[in-house]
Amino acid sequence: MNRERAPIRVGIDIGGTFTDLQIHDPRQRIIRSYKVATTPEDPSIGLIRGLTEASQRYQFALQDIGYILHGTTIATNAVLERKFPRGALVTTAGFEDVLEIGRHSRREIYSVWPQPASPLIERKLRFGVVERMTARGEPEIPLTEAELSDLVEKLRSADVATVAVCLLNAYLNPDHENRVAERLARDLPSIAVSLSSEVSPEIREYERSNTTVLNALLIPVVRRYLERLEGRLREAGIGGRLLIVQSNGGVCSPETAAREPVRLLLSGPSGGALGALALSREFGAASLVGVDMGGTSFDVSVVHNDRIEVITQGEIDRLPVRVPMIEIRTIGAGGGSIARVDAAKRVTVGPESAGANPGPVCYGRGGVEPTVTDANLVLGRLDAEYFLGGAMLLDLAGAQWAIREKFAQPLDLPLEPAANGIIAITNTSLAAAIRLSLFEKGLDPRDFTILSFGGAGSIHACAVADELGIKRIIFPANASTFSAWGILHSDIAHDFARSRVMPFDEMAQSPLQEIVTSLREQGESQLTEDAIPENDREYRLAVDLRYKGQAFELTIPWSGDRVDAAAIKATRDAFHATHKQRFSYSNPHDIVELVTVRLTAVGRLARESTDEEDVPVSETALRHRRVWLGDAWHELPVWKRDALRPGTRIDGPAIVEEDYTTVLIGPGWEATCGPHRHLIAVKNGGAR
Repeated sequence: MNRERAPIRVGIDIGGTFTDLQIHDPRQRIIRSYKVATTPEDPSIGLIRGLTEASQRYQFALQDIGYILHGTTIATNAVLERKFPRGALVTTAGFEDVLEIGRHSRREIYSVWPQPASPLIERKLRFGVVERMTARGEPEIPLTEAELSDLVEKLRSADVATVAVCLLNAYLNPDHENRVAERLARDLPSIAVSLSSEVSPEIREYERSNTTVLNALLIPVVRRYLERLEGRLREAGIGGRLLIVQSNGGVCSPETAAREPVRLLLSGPSGGALGALALSREFGAASLVGVDMGGTSFDVSVVHNDRIEVITQGEIDRLPVRVPMIEIRTIGAGGGSIARVDAAKRVTVGPESAGANPGPVCYGRGGVEPTVTDANLVLGRLDAEYFLGGAMLLDLAGAQWAIREKFAQPLDLPLEPAANGIIAITNTSLAAAIRLSLFEKGLDPRDFTILSFGGAGSIHACAVADELGIKRIIFPANASTFSAWGILHSDIAHDFARSRVMPFDEMAQSPLQEIVTSLREQGESQLTEDAIPENDREYRLAVDLRYKGQAFELTIPWSGDRVDAAAIKATRDAFHATHKQRFSYSNPHDIVELVTVRLTAVGRLARESTDEEDVPVSETALRHRRVWLGDAWHELPVWKRDALRPGTRIDGPAIVEEDYTTVLIGPGWEATCGPHRHLIAVKNGGAR
C-alpha cells in the first residue's frame, strides 16, 4: 500500500460533555488525540468542529480522511429523554397489551404503590389485526386483504410517523409481517416500518415487541441525525466513508444504522470495551476490568479469558432490548455528577449531572451546583491553568464557593474535608459497580487489573483499587479519548439470529444445518452490500442453550467449524462447564435445549500498525503542587506524561498530567512508564 496515499482513519466518541477524536495517520504511523465540547443541540456540529480543528492542529487535509468511525449517543438520549415521534404498534389481535403487561417482576419490592414503566406506545395507538401463526410457524388464521385495508385506514387516521409490526410467532414465519410491510409501503409510503422478524426474530413476545417498538420509534430520530451529519460532512469537503458504531462493538453503514437504530443504544461505550480487549492482549492481562469515567457516567466492562462478554439482551431505562450488545454496566457517576445535601442532611453524589452546559461550576458557564470535578479542583488534584492542556481555564474560586455554600456549610464541615467527602462517596460508588460486575460472574476482583480511562477516571483509580484489593492499574496514554481509540479497532459486524426450541442432541444436526445455512446466506448478502472482499470475511456461530425447564439461556460459542454430532457434543459440554462456572453447579445428565442460533458476520477493515508517537521529552520533567490527601495538604511532584521516557519510575503519591486527563498515583503505589507512554501502576508488594 502506498503510505503517502493511505486514507486517514478517525475514531469519534461523542459523550455527554466532550466529543473525543483519535486520528490515525498511516503516512506517519502515529495516532493523535483531540477533544472538543459536545454540542447537545446537534452533536454533528461538534463533530465537524473537532475534525476541522484537528486537521488544522495536526496539519492534514480534510479530503485525506478515508474512514470516520462514529460512536453516538443519539439513540440512547432519545430513549432516556423520551423524545420520540408519534408511533403505532401493529400486533396480532388479542396481544395489544403485551407492552403494558410486561414481566411480572417487581423492582420496588417495599413500595406500597410501585411505579410500573410506562409503555412506549399508548393504548389507542396499538392496533390488533386478525391473523395467527402457530407455535410451529404454520398459518392458522389467514391475514385477509380486508384486514389489511382496515389497518391502513386506522393508521392513516392516527397520523403516525412510524409503525412497529410484531405479530405472534413471526420469528418462525414472517409471511404475515412481510405482507403488512408491503401494504404499508404501497399505501402509506411516508411512514417508517419496523418488522420484528427482521429486528429481533426471537422468542418471548414482550422483549421482541419492545425491541421492535424501540427500533421503530428511533428510525426517524437517527435518520434525521445521519442526514444532517452526512450533509455537514459534504459541506466541509469530507468524502471519507462514514461508519456507525453498534452496541456489539462492530460498525455498520449509515443505511443499516437508519434501518435498525436499536442496535446503536450502546454505541459509544462499546468503543472503550474494544480498547480494553486490545490492551489486555498487549499487556498479557487475561483478566482485566475496563473503567470509563467521563463527565456524566461510569462504565464498567470486563475482559476475562481473553474475551469480552456479549449479551443477547440488555436494558435501557427499564426497557428490555433484545439485540446483541457488549456487556457494560453503567452508573450515573462522572466528573459532572452533582453533590447534594437534603433537608435531613442525607448526602448524594449523582446520578444527576451538570452535563456539558452549564457543566461544573468551575467551567464558568453558569453552573451553581457543586460536582465531582469541582471537588477535585478544590483539593488541588486538577490544575486550574492546565485543564484541557491549558485550552480552558477553571474557576477555582467559583468551585470553592459552590462546595462551601451548598455542601460544607449544611454539614458543618470545613471546605477541604467536605470536598474530600464528595470524592470518598464517589469512589465507593465506583468500587461497588466494579465489584458487582465481577461478583455476578463468580470472579474475584483481586485477580484483576484495572484499566482506567475516560477524562475523569484516572484521579480516582488508585483509591478505587485500594477499596477492591486490586494491586495493578494500567493508565493508557490519551486515556480521556480511549473509547475513540478503541473505536479505531472496530470492524464491520452484523448479527443474525433465529429461534428454534428443540433438544440439543444428535437429532438436531439436520435442522441446525438448515438454520446455519440460512443465516450464513444473510451474512454473505450483507457483507456483499458492504463491499467486503471474500478474504476479509469471518463468520462466528453461537447457540443459546438451557436445561429443559429453565427460563433463561447461556450463549455458548460453537465448537469447531462443522455442524455435526461431534461439534454438538463439544458445544453441549462447554455449556455444562459454563453453567457450573457461572452458577456453581451443572446437570450433565439433564436434557439440554437449543433456543436460538446466532451468527455474526464480520467484515475486517484494513488497518496498519503504528509506531510510538515521537513526542519530544521535556527539559523539566518535574514540578510540585499542593494536593489534599487524607486530612492534610501535601506537596506532590507533578510529572508531564509527554516528559516521561520508557522505564521512568514514579513513586506515589504523585500527579501525572497530560492534555486531557490527570493521573493521581496514590500513596503506596509505584508507576512505571511503558511502551507508548502507557503507565503501569502497582501497589507496593504487587506483581508487575
